Amino acid sequence: MRPTAVRRTALAACAASLALLAAACGGSGSGGGAEDKPKAGATASTGPADTAKTPAELEKLVLAAGDVEGHKVEELGPGDSTPAKDVSADKKECEPIAYAQLGVPIGDPAATVQRMVTQEPEKPQETGTAGSGEITEEDIKDFEEAIESSFDVTATMLSLSSYGSGGAEKAAADLSAAAEACSGGFAGGVRGEPQKVTGITREDKVTGGDEAFAWTVTTEQEGESVPLKLAVVRKGDTLAVFSSFNFAAAGGGKDFAFPTEVIDAQTEKLG
Repeated sequence: MRPTAVRRTALAACAASLALLAAACGGSGSGGGAEDKPKAGATASTGPADTAKTPAELEKLVLAAGDVEGHKVEELGPGDSTPAKDVSADKKECEPIAYAQLGVPIGDPAATVQRMVTQEPEKPQETGTAGSGEITEEDIKDFEEAIESSFDVTATMLSLSSYGSGGAEKAAADLSAAAEACSGGFAGGVRGEPQKVTGITREDKVTGGDEAFAWTVTTEQEGESVPLKLAVVRKGDTLAVFSSFNFAAAGGGKDFAFPTEVIDAQTEKLG
């Protein structure tokens, strides 16, 4: 990759990540009750409670620092969640996909907690002729490969929601139905920033829990084809939704792997 291509990749990656990272750039979440007030990154609703877990109970189940080797797990700060009212889709049936991409809970959960899980880039190897006083083609190649490698990082917005009896199953079914109905694409946006989804493909990459689904969502940003990964795992009345993007893949429409280590770690914590 030449220097101009590296810069182009960086710019395209930033454009592609804007929609997803909007979930960490303001907005509002609903507060909990006085006896069980959710911490930052956790929200409670007035939806059906039944067997639903509280935000405090979800906090014990959601991924924490050290749970996934080679990944950084961060809590979202106050007001970092994107409210549903800020997300749009030109087709009503596509709203669950638009919401899931941005970490907006599907349906009406009793409580939700969120994390941003980011892969740590590999440290580049020291090769070439550094220290010789001359810059060779090998040095340039190593530098460009190091830059490209630094962009080969996958970030995942993890939303863990608890529902009243049957709510999680319905939310998973609604998301699956939306993916099928909108497989040909749809137009949407967040806070006035447009986003075009050009296709949704079902993938057989995720297992676990009582049921699991996964899709590659292809979007178009600044004329570039940008793949995103979307996965959901349901365990009882708890639903884990994973929305992932990769900075390097955003540059030229290259595909990237599902963050199965992140998904598997969260699924294991659900029991």
